[in-house]
Amino acid sequence: MKIYHSVDDFQKLRYGVVTSGTFDGVHIGHQRILERLKEIAEKNKGETVVITFWPHPRLVLYPEDNSLQILNTFEEKAELLKQQGIQHLLRIPFTKEFSQISSQEFIDHILVNKIGTKKLVIGYDHRFGKNREGSFEQLKLNGPQYGFEVEEIPRQDIDDIGVSSTKIRKALLEGDIETATHFLGRPYSISGRVIKGDKLGRVLGFPTANVDIDSHHKLIPAEGIYAVMVCHGSDCYGGMLYIGNRPTVGGTKRSIEVNIFNFDKDIYGESLTLKILAPIRKDSHFADLEALKQQLFADKESALKILKEKKLI
Repeated sequence: MKIYHSVDDFQKLRYGVVTSGTFDGVHIGHQRILERLKEIAEKNKGETVVITFWPHPRLVLYPEDNSLQILNTFEEKAELLKQQGIQHLLRIPFTKEFSQISSQEFIDHILVNKIGTKKLVIGYDHRFGKNREGSFEQLKLNGPQYGFEVEEIPRQDIDDIGVSSTKIRKALLEGDIETATHFLGRPYSISGRVIKGDKLGRVLGFPTANVDIDSHHKLIPAEGIYAVMVCHGSDCYGGMLYIGNRPTVGGTKRSIEVNIFNFDKDIYGESLTLKILAPIRKDSHFADLEALKQQLFADKESALKILKEKKLI
């Protein structure tokens, strides 16, 4: 997959099959649009193009609103789109200036002149351009004039699976990993760099890698203990993840740390990806470190059981 960080870098295609949107999560609803994109491209010997906007438009239009938590960093989204078989990813920098371009300009300058769109596929509620004035009806009206066709994914096709990025965010914030996994079509993952901690886990017999998340806008699931797969480079291991402020030792800052099973390497400064499989329990305060240690043994047994049930170990 080719990635373009500017419209000017894109070389016009003979037959572009295009969709656009934020695609946060690249969930199963998005995947239906992408599958249709590929079907059309294959039938017409065309090439698939996803136009996405970064940063997320809400972060630019409402900078004082810190409530939005994204499901994917741009790098994660790009990798997921690549896995879906998309050929071209155009990342348009979303700025206040860009938000002011009219829907007509978007059609004329980007879809037609820059990309070479012959077929545009959009979700049923897709809007674009200044004040979200552009609509399916406008696209359909302008399509013949510019030489492209528009196809709308029917509302029923998306509503039948009941998915949205908002529902996935809600599920993760409530620790409902099963629902999030179902809607995403895969485990939710978080990535980050391993940083030095206070080595309390090592004292307890459960050494952990403390993970500094790549983006402060990235959604972190509810506090608690989770069974996870931990990927370091091309290798993946079972493990258990802790998200919380460590109440037993009077912690006040959220910690994200993972105990990796059958792993003993120095990985400070290196990147890990944590694929969250299932919750084990909520975060708790224990009377002392010995009580916490005994609970960690039980947590590990629970994590191993989940990994075995999922045939991951």
